[in-house]
Amino acid sequence: MALHLGDTAPDFQAKTTEGPISFHDWLGDSDFNVSKLYGMLPDEIGGEAADRTAADNQTVRNVFVIGPDKKVKLVLVYPMTTGRNFDEVLRVIDSLQLTAKHRVSTPVNWKQGDKVIIAGSVTNDEANEIWPDGWESPKPYIRIVDQPESAVLTETRS
Repeated sequence: MALHLGDTAPDFQAKTTEGPISFHDWLGDSDFNVSKLYGMLPDEIGGEAADRTAADNQTVRNVFVIGPDKKVKLVLVYPMTTGRNFDEVLRVIDSLQLTAKHRVSTPVNWKQGDKVIIAGSVTNDEANEIWPDGWESPKPYIRIVDQPESAVLTETRS
């Protein structure tokens, strides 16, 4: 089963250090069944880890960001031989939170505090109400504004 952006994340039960949980009741754990459920191991792989070959146990490294609405917001897939980029994961989460609250999109290589693009779904009349000081428009279909002040993170990450 392949997960796509906007899909509802599959529910599963897991034993955790905090006791048993249902993912939909508490949005975290990674075990064999979860790995298969989320497409990190092929469906045909089965049995105990000790009985499988090293190649069978080699998972891809998936990063899933699932929103409070239980919808898949991001899927990053890395081969086992490549480490994940957590700065990028945090950057995308910042972008997802910003664009969920404001009618903007983030451009390539965007970082907190950078300029953003008015979403294409916003008409010019609506944009004039939201951004009365106007915007930069290097192309007719791109309207660039400062990141909304309320969306700038005040905490710093180390």
